[in-house]
Amino acid sequence: MIDHTGLTVTDYAASKAFYDAALAPLGYGVLMAFQPAPGLWVAGYGELALHKPDFWIHNGPETQRPALHLAFAAPNRAAVDAFYAAAIAAGARDNGAPGLRPHYHPNYYGAFVLDPDGHNIEAVCHTPA
Repeated sequence: MIDHTGLTVTDYAASKAFYDAALAPLGYGVLMAFQPAPGLWVAGYGELALHKPDFWIHNGPETQRPALHLAFAAPNRAAVDAFYAAAIAAGARDNGAPGLRPHYHPNYYGAFVLDPDGHNIEAVCHTPA
Protein backbone atom coordinates (compact mmCIF):
# COMPACT_ATOMS: atom_id res chain seq x y z
CA MET A 1 0.00 0.00 0.00
CA ILE A 2 1.27 3.46 -0.88
CA ASP A 3 1.39 5.84 2.09
CA HIS A 4 1.87 9.07 0.13
CA THR A 5 3.16 10.52 -3.10
CA GLY A 6 4.31 13.91 -4.28
CA LEU A 7 5.14 16.11 -7.23
CA THR A 8 7.71 18.79 -7.83
CA VAL A 9 5.93 21.72 -9.48
CA THR A 10 7.51 24.60 -11.35
CA ASP A 11 5.01 27.26 -10.22
CA TYR A 12 3.91 26.52 -6.65
CA ALA A 13 1.18 29.20 -6.51
CA ALA A 14 -0.40 28.15 -9.81
CA SER A 15 -0.24 24.45 -8.97
CA LYS A 16 -1.60 24.97 -5.46
CA ALA A 17 -4.53 26.99 -6.86
CA PHE A 18 -5.16 24.24 -9.42
CA TYR A 19 -5.10 21.38 -6.90
CA ASP A 20 -7.15 23.36 -4.35
CA ALA A 21 -9.92 23.72 -6.94
CA ALA A 22 -9.67 20.36 -8.71
CA LEU A 23 -9.49 18.18 -5.59
CA ALA A 24 -12.20 19.96 -3.58
CA PRO A 25 -15.07 18.05 -5.26
CA LEU A 26 -13.38 14.81 -4.15
CA GLY A 27 -13.30 15.85 -0.49
CA TYR A 28 -9.56 16.57 -0.70
CA GLY A 29 -7.93 19.70 0.59
CA VAL A 30 -4.74 21.13 2.06
CA LEU A 31 -4.08 19.65 5.47
CA MET A 32 -0.57 21.08 5.86
CA ALA A 33 1.29 23.91 4.14
CA PHE A 34 4.64 25.28 5.19
CA GLN A 35 7.96 26.73 4.10
CA PRO A 36 10.71 24.36 5.33
CA ALA A 37 13.53 26.45 3.84
CA PRO A 38 13.88 29.83 2.13
CA GLY A 39 12.26 29.65 -1.30
CA LEU A 40 10.80 26.15 -0.74
CA TRP A 41 7.04 25.77 -0.32
CA VAL A 42 5.21 22.54 0.48
CA ALA A 43 1.50 21.64 0.60
CA GLY A 44 0.09 18.31 1.76
CA TYR A 45 -3.37 17.30 0.54
CA GLY A 46 -5.59 14.55 1.84
CA GLU A 47 -9.15 13.52 2.47
CA LEU A 48 -10.41 16.21 4.83
CA ALA A 49 -12.32 13.69 6.93
CA LEU A 50 -9.17 11.60 7.53
CA HIS A 51 -6.80 14.44 8.50
CA LYS A 52 -3.78 12.71 6.89
CA PRO A 53 -1.96 14.19 3.90
CA ASP A 54 -1.20 11.60 1.23
CA PHE A 55 -0.50 13.82 -1.79
CA TRP A 56 2.19 16.50 -1.64
CA ILE A 57 3.39 19.26 -3.93
CA HIS A 58 6.53 21.33 -3.56
CA ASN A 59 8.25 23.82 -5.79
CA GLY A 60 11.47 23.18 -7.65
CA PRO A 61 13.27 24.37 -10.75
CA GLU A 62 12.10 21.38 -12.77
CA THR A 63 9.16 19.02 -12.58
CA GLN A 64 9.33 15.27 -13.08
CA ARG A 65 9.83 14.11 -16.65
CA PRO A 66 8.30 12.24 -18.17
CA ALA A 67 5.00 13.50 -16.82
CA LEU A 68 3.23 11.33 -14.25
CA HIS A 69 -0.27 9.91 -14.06
CA LEU A 70 -2.08 10.16 -10.72
CA ALA A 71 -5.62 8.93 -10.16
CA PHE A 72 -7.77 10.10 -7.25
CA ALA A 73 -10.72 8.03 -6.04
CA ALA A 74 -14.11 9.68 -6.36
CA PRO A 75 -17.08 8.58 -4.24
CA ASN A 76 -19.49 8.71 -7.18
CA ARG A 77 -19.79 9.74 -10.81
CA ALA A 78 -21.08 13.20 -9.93
CA ALA A 79 -17.83 13.85 -8.07
CA VAL A 80 -15.86 12.83 -11.19
CA ASP A 81 -17.91 15.31 -13.22
CA ALA A 82 -17.37 18.03 -10.59
CA PHE A 83 -13.61 17.32 -10.48
CA TYR A 84 -13.39 17.71 -14.25
CA ALA A 85 -15.41 20.95 -14.31
CA ALA A 86 -13.40 22.45 -11.43
CA ALA A 87 -10.08 21.42 -12.97
CA ILE A 88 -10.95 22.90 -16.37
CA ALA A 89 -12.17 26.11 -14.70
CA ALA A 90 -8.84 26.25 -12.81
CA GLY A 91 -6.87 26.15 -16.07
CA ALA A 92 -6.34 22.44 -16.69
CA ARG A 93 -6.23 21.09 -20.21
CA ASP A 94 -8.67 18.36 -21.18
CA ASN A 95 -7.15 14.89 -21.46
CA GLY A 96 -10.38 12.86 -21.46
CA ALA A 97 -13.86 14.10 -20.55
CA PRO A 98 -15.90 12.28 -17.91
CA GLY A 99 -17.28 8.99 -19.10
CA LEU A 100 -17.25 5.25 -18.93
CA ARG A 101 -14.02 3.44 -19.82
CA PRO A 102 -15.40 -0.11 -20.28
CA HIS A 103 -12.07 -1.38 -21.60
CA TYR A 104 -10.90 -1.22 -17.94
CA HIS A 105 -14.14 -2.67 -16.51
CA PRO A 106 -17.88 -2.03 -17.03
CA ASN A 107 -18.24 0.52 -14.19
CA TYR A 108 -14.96 2.43 -14.66
CA TYR A 109 -16.03 6.09 -14.84
CA GLY A 110 -13.18 8.56 -15.08
CA ALA A 111 -12.06 11.98 -16.22
CA PHE A 112 -8.55 13.11 -17.12
CA VAL A 113 -6.92 16.55 -17.14
CA LEU A 114 -3.40 17.87 -17.54
CA ASP A 115 -2.20 19.96 -14.59
CA PRO A 116 -0.06 23.13 -14.99
CA ASP A 117 3.09 20.99 -15.43
CA GLY A 118 1.48 18.54 -17.86
CA HIS A 119 0.85 15.68 -15.41
CA ASN A 120 -2.16 13.50 -16.24
CA ILE A 121 -4.50 13.85 -13.26
CA GLU A 122 -7.57 11.61 -13.08
CA ALA A 123 -10.63 11.22 -10.91
CA VAL A 124 -12.21 7.76 -11.06
CA CYS A 125 -15.26 6.02 -9.65
CA HIS A 126 -15.56 2.23 -9.85
CA THR A 127 -19.15 1.81 -8.68
CA PRO A 128 -22.30 1.53 -10.82
CA ALA A 129 -24.34 4.67 -11.46
